[in-house]
Amino acid sequence: MFDCICRRFMNYQTLIYKTVNSEAEIGVKQIVDRILTSGSMSRQDHTLLTSTVFANGDIKDEDRRQINRIVDHMQTGRLKLLDW
Repeated sequence: MFDCICRRFMNYQTLIYKTVNSEAEIGVKQIVDRILTSGSMSRQDHTLLTSTVFANGDIKDEDRRQINRIVDHMQTGRLKLLDW
């Protein structure tokens, strides 16, 4: 489910956040922790997360675990999607 969302919005151009182009400037875990702490994820959060995850062109196992945390919170109703 999340992979589909990632592909769909990966090219979303109107960003509030700075795009991460090279090696991740902000760690995936930090982004996920902030999203889960707030209890909501906006399109901008999603774009920052996906651009960070895909910055090196490959998804690492640790990044996949962090994404699974997001999906788990979505499935259990502990994470709201904003501005979708």
